[in-house]
Order: sequence, then C-alpha cells, then structure tokens
Amino acid sequence: MQNHQLFYQLSEFLLSFIGGLLLLAIWQTIQQKFKKKLVSEITIKRFDKGLLFIGLSILVWSISALLGIIYQYCHIDHWFKLISMNMFSILNSLFLILALYYLDNSPSYLYNNKKSTIRIILFFVGLSIISLMIALTFGETIKTYGLRLNTIPDLILSMVISWFLTISLFRTFVNRAMKTIAFIAVFSVIILFATQLPLVFDLEAYSFIIDLIKLTVKTTLIYVFLVLGTSWALELAQLPEATTMKIDFIDWNKIIINIPTKNIINQEVNFGKKTTQFNNLLKFAIRRKYAPEKEMCIEVYNGGEILSQTYLTRIIDNINSILNLEEDHKINRNDFFTFIGQAKYRIRFLPAHIEINSQLLQEFTNNLDNPVYKDFKSLI
Repeated sequence: MQNHQLFYQLSEFLLSFIGGLLLLAIWQTIQQKFKKKLVSEITIKRFDKGLLFIGLSILVWSISALLGIIYQYCHIDHWFKLISMNMFSILNSLFLILALYYLDNSPSYLYNNKKSTIRIILFFVGLSIISLMIALTFGETIKTYGLRLNTIPDLILSMVISWFLTISLFRTFVNRAMKTIAFIAVFSVIILFATQLPLVFDLEAYSFIIDLIKLTVKTTLIYVFLVLGTSWALELAQLPEATTMKIDFIDWNKIIINIPTKNIINQEVNFGKKTTQFNNLLKFAIRRKYAPEKEMCIEVYNGGEILSQTYLTRIIDNINSILNLEEDHKINRNDFFTFIGQAKYRIRFLPAHIEINSQLLQEFTNNLDNPVYKDFKSLI
C-alpha cells in the first residue's frame, strides 16, 4: 500500500468515526433532553431520525475506510472486496436518503408519499447491483474502453444523492439564516462528486491530489452536519413549551394568542385582508383540536392541501409584523408548526389550549370549500 493511501484511509477512518459518534451523541442528547417535550405534543415517533441516519451514513465512511486498510494488508480476494465495498455504497446512499426524508427543506418528491420513497430506494439498490455485476463479470478496469465500467452506476447514484443533498442543505441553512454555511455545504457536495469522476477513467497518477481533496471535503461535510445537528438542538431548546401556549379564534380573521416565553400575553392579531393566512391557520387548529391524531397534520407541498411552506412562513411573518415584536421575541415558524414527515405539518398548540368561536367553526365546516372538515363535525 502506498503511504499516501494509508494516510488517506487512516485519516478518513478516524475523522468519520469521530464525526459519526459526535452526531449520534447530539441525537442521544436530544432524545434525553427533549423527548418529554416532544412526546407531550405528539405520540408519532418520528423525531430525530434524520440526525440519526446522517450519523450512521458518516460511520459507514469510517467502516469502509477501515476495511480498505484491512483488505490491503490481508490480501483479501478481489471479488469479496468488490462485494463488500458495493454493499457499503448501498448503505451510505440509503442512510442519506432516509435522512433527507425527515428534513422539512428537502425536495418534496422525496416525501410526497411512501411509495415514492420506496421507488427511490429501489432505484439506488438497483444501480448498486448493476455496478456489482459489471465488476464481477468484467473486472474492475476495462482497458478496452479506458475506463472503469463498474463505477458508472455508482457515479449516477452519487449524482442523484448529490443533487438531493445540495438542494436540501442549501434550503435548510438559508432558512436558518446561515447563508455562509449553505454555500460551503453546496460547494463541498459538488467537489465531493467531482472527485469521483477521475475514478471512472482510472487516473492513478493523480490519486494523491484526488484523495487529499476528497478527505478535505468529507471533513468539511462532517463539520456541516455537526453544525446542522447543533442548530437543531438549539432550536428545540428555544421552543416555547406547548403547555404554556394558547390560541383563541374569536372571529373571522381575528385571534388572541398567549406565548409567555415570547412576551406575548393575550394579544390580539387581526389578519385583516389576509384571509388565506387566517383560513390556513384555522385549518390547522380545527384538525389539531377535533381530528384523530393521524389526521391532525396537513400536507404542505405543490399538490397538497396547502401548496407551499411559504404559506406557513407568511402566517408567522404577518403575526410578527402586526404585534411589532422585538427581535428577541419574534415568533419562528417552528414555534407554531411541527414538521412530522412526508411533507406533513401540525400546529404545536395542545388541543385543550385551542379555542374556536362556535359560530365561526360552524360557518367554516359548512363551507363548500372545506369538504374535508365536515367529517370532523361528529367529533365537535
């Protein structure tokens, strides 16, 4: 084994192993510190899985690097090496896709429904199997064509994953007002994908530079994921306790909200001509208070009941504007809405702390534009 390859694989193993453990430690802390808060709001077990799967995908990098060292020193059979490395490629891809499935800023077609997710996973597995069959049938390098045919399916797989990661991480950090981190994340994903291109053409002479760049961008991505995990933990820590929050729909376009930690004490919000914002908020409240738990959520995506997350953001921005809150007391979207998964959101207010004027409720549920909400009348 060349010295630089040993250095690269040892460095990748140590950095990925430590990074993966740190991510899992953050996940465990969230489970321990905030589980009670989250369970009090909903019993559906979906929290923290995104961070868990990211940590596992990073650990796959470390295990793969460690096995690479073992294979070189122990002279493991070539076919066994190809099979095991291919399996790790599948695992890494699956963990990343499962992680993105739980990010509320990932592309909507990842989580429109469970069938689409299963199709994507099967597509990734299929590409990996094709890559494995090519490698076992023709060998690792096809000199006739001057490239490694078995790397092409993996390259396609990496391209799809990179696209999903680029969109998801950029949106996530921009929404958290971390534009610098957003651009760093995008740049790292693109460069990491680019380092796989030389493998197709078997450019052994440039392996040192390629490995150095790959190690740098992988380390950067681990830092990015750590920032993401830490920011999420901070968001959960700053969330107002749902048990202290109250909302009262007193009339059309008028609500009274109470969030003591935000210094909002029984303040009235008049949406005025912003009827769509009021109606959307009322939909969330009715579902939360009267619907069965599985129907408390609303799908928010192009084609869903609410077409875009922008509609949720506008509700919060309008409330902040009307109440003229100080910067430290402004409401965030996460204070009002919880992302459940599969593009579904639910209002955080507890059912017992939601009041809706009876006449307003009657008019809304009888409106022909709200046919779904008639089904909840038997529960009212």
